Parts: sequence; C-alpha cells; structure tokens
Amino acid sequence: MAINIAPKSLDTELSELMRDVTSGKAQLPEFQRSWTWDDGRIRGILASLSQGYPMGAIMRLECGNENVKFKYRPIEGVKNVTVAPDHLILDGQQRLTSMYRTTCSTDAVLTKTDKGKEIKRFYYLDMKKCLDDNEDRYDAIVPVPEDRKVKTDFDRKVLLDLSTKELEYENEMFPINIIFDGSAREDWADGYKEYHEYGKDFMERYKQFRTEVIETITGYKLPVITLGRETPREAVCKVFENVNTGGVALTVFELVTATFATYEFDLRKDWEECRDVIWGKNEPLNTDVMKGVDETAFLTTITLYTSFFADTATTCKKKDVLGLEFESYQANKAAVLEGYKMARKFLFSQYVFRMRDLPYTTQLIPLAAICAVIGKSSFNLPQTQKILARWFWCGIMGEMYGGANETRFANDIEDVVAAIQGKESQNRTINSSYFSATRLMSLQTRNSAAYKGIMALVYRESCRDFMKGTTMDIVKSMDESPDIHHIFPEAYCIKQGYPKAKWNSIINKTPLLPESNRQIGGEAPSKYSQKIIKAAQIDETQLRLRVESHLVNYAAFIQDDFDTYFIDRAKAIMKVIEGAMGKTISDKGSEQTINSYGVSLED
Repeated sequence: MAINIAPKSLDTELSELMRDVTSGKAQLPEFQRSWTWDDGRIRGILASLSQGYPMGAIMRLECGNENVKFKYRPIEGVKNVTVAPDHLILDGQQRLTSMYRTTCSTDAVLTKTDKGKEIKRFYYLDMKKCLDDNEDRYDAIVPVPEDRKVKTDFDRKVLLDLSTKELEYENEMFPINIIFDGSAREDWADGYKEYHEYGKDFMERYKQFRTEVIETITGYKLPVITLGRETPREAVCKVFENVNTGGVALTVFELVTATFATYEFDLRKDWEECRDVIWGKNEPLNTDVMKGVDETAFLTTITLYTSFFADTATTCKKKDVLGLEFESYQANKAAVLEGYKMARKFLFSQYVFRMRDLPYTTQLIPLAAICAVIGKSSFNLPQTQKILARWFWCGIMGEMYGGANETRFANDIEDVVAAIQGKESQNRTINSSYFSATRLMSLQTRNSAAYKGIMALVYRESCRDFMKGTTMDIVKSMDESPDIHHIFPEAYCIKQGYPKAKWNSIINKTPLLPESNRQIGGEAPSKYSQKIIKAAQIDETQLRLRVESHLVNYAAFIQDDFDTYFIDRAKAIMKVIEGAMGKTISDKGSEQTINSYGVSLED
C-alpha cells in the first residue's frame, strides 16, 4: 500500500534554525548517528555559507503524533536543554551540527583531521582574504587550536596568535562563533575600529566585510522540508533511508530502538543479552551456527510470533516490525528466545553445525517462531521432528528463501503449526517446492543453499572420513573442521579430459577432513585409495565402507570408472533428496536430464 504524505517546504533563515537548535526546539531522533565531520568539511561548509552558496535542504519531522514517538537528544554541543522538541531533524544533522558548533558555541569544536586524529578548533574569517577575489574562500576560513595559537617547530614557534581580542583585531581575524550574536558582533566591530584608531582603510574594510560576508551569513536562507505529525513511522523510515545516502543506512532495529526508548527501555542493550542466548554463548557446545541471526531478524521473529496470535492476518513485513508494540515485545520475547534454542537444537539434528554450512539464515525466523508457538513438549515429539524436517528440507532444496520472504514466513508458521497440531494444513512451502535433476550439475560452488543442503544430507547419512573413519557429528565438525573436496581429484579429471561441468559439480564432491585430502592429492582413486589403506592402517573392506558411506559406488570408484561412478552418485544423492523432501524428483527421465547426463537417471 502506498504511503501518502504531504511535506511542506519553506525557505528559513539559518539564524532561526540556530535559535531552534540552541533552545532545543529542534533536536535529533535517537536513531541518528553521531556527528562525524572533520576539519576539512567544516571549513568547506563555512566557505560555502560565507559566499551564499546552496548547501541543500534540511528535512525535519513535526512532533506530536502519539503513535509515532522517538527518543530524542540535542544536537552535539548544545547545553542545558530540558524541553521537548517541536521538530526532529531527519536530514541535515551533519550540516546543522557543524554550523551550530562553529557559529553559536563558545567552546572549541571537537573534530578530527583528515587522518582521523582528534583536534579542538575555533574558526575565524580572515577579513583580507575574504575580500580578495584572487583568494580561495576555503583558505579564508582559519582554524586555530583551543588556545588560539597556531604553532610550528614542535610548538616552539608561534605563527599566529589570536588569544586576545586585541590580537584578533591586529590580525583582522573575525571569530565565527559570534556571527549570530548581534551584541557580541557589534562589540567586536567597535573594538576593531578603536584598535585601528578609526583609520579610513580599516573602517572601509570592515564595512565591506560586513556587507559582503557577515550579512551574507546572517541573512542566509535554506529550504526546510517539514513532514507533518501525521506521517506514519514506516514513512519516516523510508524517508530517512532515501535522504541518508551518504551515511550508514538506517535499520528497522534503530527505529524501533528509538521508539522503545520513550519507555526508558534500552533495546540495544536488551538485544545484546538476547543475542548471547540465541547464539548459544553459554551452551556446552559453542558453535557459530546461529550467528547470522541479527537484531532485525530477532524483531521480525517476535513480530511474526505476535501476529500469529492476533485477530488479524499473520504478517511480519517491515511496517509490522516498525509497529511492534513495546508491550508485545516484553510479553513474547521469552517464548521467542526459547524458540531459538529449539531451532538451534533442530539444526544440529539435521547435521547443520556451522554458519558456513547453514543454507538459509532467513529460514531461522519462521523456524524459531514455529518452535516458540508449539513449545518444548510438542517440539520433542518424533512426529513433530518429522514434520519440521520435511518443511525445512523442502524450503532448502526448493531454494525458497532467497528473496523477500515475509509472506512465506507467515505461510510457514500457519501451515507448519497446523500440521504439527493435527489440523488441516495448506503446506504451501512443501507443495510449491521443486528440485530438478539437472540442478545437481549446476551446483558448482558452496554459495547456493541447495549445495549446502546436500552436503548436510551427506553428513546426515553418517558419512565417514576416508582416513580416520569418523562420522561428522557436531563435536568432530567443530573440532576438526571438515571441508568439501573432489572425490575424483581436479588435477586428475583435467588430465583425463573430463568435462568440468561434471567433475566440478556437487556430484563429485564430499566432506572430508584435511588429512584425507592430503592423501588424495591429484591422483586417481585407485592410487590414492592404496595410500589411504597404508597410512590409515586399514584393510580394503574398511576403506570400502568409508567410501560407500559417501553415497559412492565403490566398484566404479576403485576402477577409476568416472562415468559409472558419476551417474550412480547422482542417483544416490537424488534418492537422499527425495527422502528429505518427501516427494519424488519428477524429471529424472526427462529429455533435458538425458541431454545433461547422457542417460536417464530413473532406476
């Protein structure tokens, strides 16, 4: 649904904006990042300002909507503000902060050099350079340290001293931080004229400086776009994302954090505690499998869980997460955390132990929400595990979670919970999943979910390492770090002239420990198998069991019969996929499959 907002735009004097900043009428939403501009950018904007150049619009949000509340804070450098703001700055924070701190604050500006070193600076306008058309205005903006002395030679030599008003007058350096203070500005002008004994040249120079520079700044206007108080929260998020192209993108989490902060609740700190639970920080088996779950995924899971029990349609789109009520978060957080604990346990049962082997991090959102709904007692039932596993593998092998998934998440929690509770279920993910026999040939790298899924299914078949004979359970997986290797080695296949589309596909790959891979090298199976028998001190019967545990036809393997081995392993992998999905791969005998493999894959 389109969000219609009618912002108002009005040219506003910079002096008025500075008064609003000083008084606290204009403040920042808590989700805004800190001020980051360095000395060079500050000088650049002051140079533009002193010449009346455009510097872009300011965008602000009118406060007062009871349904859209954000915690707020003053612009950096503003002191003693206790009032609630009339407006929150959405775009223009860096510019307004830079102008406030340089033109309105009596404190030195804490900024940094272009190399990132922290420095404190006051800024001056060099009157002579400002009036010299041959001078770059940037060079007329003079930064000086906090003691107002520019030094060199390891601080032994003073190049410029502006530590007293008399020295400012002498060097004809106008302090920018009094530019909007009419009284202080006129006092400085009187002192300047008196110091120079009302000399004609000095009087004329100040008059020209006042007309061309001071009045340009004090009369400067810039467009201010105001979003009315009726603007919905999701529109604020979208607008901020659109205007904040130069910074770090605003996340849903940061907006919700700013909303929850109005309840004196620190969502970020709470997330850090929840994150430790989700990631299993204090669990006996500490793996990284859940570390892809971030703060936004967590909020989406709570929203999905909350919505499932609501009277309205189940949904967890961005606008729904933004609309998550604080009370709902507090009420449902514990159940969702338990859901994530169960999800972690379920992954282990499916032989997914590490984040790098997890097909879809996004699938953990509905998985955790489903587990939260059904609870531990139901989760532990064999029938529940069977239903969860079929849904899980259909989603992976059907490659269903690669794009925008919020609608699928809603379907999943409704369908899988219904199936577990023995109710009629649409099983939309299961029914729409499809795996093609030709897909095996195109799985060449571990980037795809289906590739990772097949490797996990090979683990689940209790495959044994060629050298050590150990199965890849969670402890060994984390301790010894198996990786994916070619069964018929790459170098051997290239030498034999086998098609890369075949030897580099997942059909010719399997998880092995590093020691096995070292023994394999680049030799034919018939040769490296003898090396393994000798190094591992096993007989051929034991080797055969280990090789066959990887869904490999041992007779073809030991005879270096690549073609027979390749077709038989493709069939074996597809049989395992069919078992996991609970459905038949329908195109094993299709013309396209025959063209790809050279034969039908039907038994």
